[in-house]
Amino acid sequence: MRFYKYHGAGNDFILIDNYSGNSLNLTNSDIRKLCHRRFGIGADGLMILRKHKDYDFEMDYYNSDGSGGTMCGNGGRCIVAFAKKLNLISDFTRFIASDGLHEAFIDKNDIVKLKMSDVDTIDNFKNDYICYTGSPHYIKFEDNIDDKDVFFEGRKIRNSKSFNKDGINVNFIKIENKNSISIRTYERGVEDETLACGTGSVAAALTFAKLNNATSGEYIVNAKGGVLKVSFKKLNEKYIDVWLEGPTKFVFKGDFILD
Repeated sequence: MRFYKYHGAGNDFILIDNYSGNSLNLTNSDIRKLCHRRFGIGADGLMILRKHKDYDFEMDYYNSDGSGGTMCGNGGRCIVAFAKKLNLISDFTRFIASDGLHEAFIDKNDIVKLKMSDVDTIDNFKNDYICYTGSPHYIKFEDNIDDKDVFFEGRKIRNSKSFNKDGINVNFIKIENKNSISIRTYERGVEDETLACGTGSVAAALTFAKLNNATSGEYIVNAKGGVLKVSFKKLNEKYIDVWLEGPTKFVFKGDFILD
């Protein structure tokens, strides 16, 4: 079967075109094999592009451990670039993901600006924060994240009793200036640090906005794999008109055969 490899700021994905609706029955085990960086193609996640009766397409997302059911921001941006490559869209699209309807714009350089779901609340948790942006995120501000053992500390929080068996994504944030933050993320489902996390970047930026009492704005989010932009407006306690913007890159394509 043909696959395509993309990344968004270093957050990498396997994409499969099933717009035609052919029989495609990938098991969780199959997805784990394909995403394995030694014995498979290697990726943080896998997406299947499917036809949708009301919108341009449907995004079916899976983490590298085979789990699904949540939104992936950088994955959403990459699948928009993929849909354009397949000539399914031009420079604007509306598509369905696990958390509902999304809109996106894509320019000639494959910079994708993706509208995210509204965020109702950002909750205080001890001295940190929890924000749901299509996936649940733990936000922890630190003075220094360069030397942080993200795998050890992120995994510890992710698996703590407070978050039960489903766990949580864990983000360590450093404030650079009034308009910029840096981020490192431990992603559940990948069970490791990723070079960027779209929903995590949105959660971090909105939490930073809450600390600043900002009612609108745009923040720069510096990840290890690249730079993302998050813009928003605030209506009462709700964050609306939330957009995630950044680069996408088609890396290669090939064919796989599953045993």
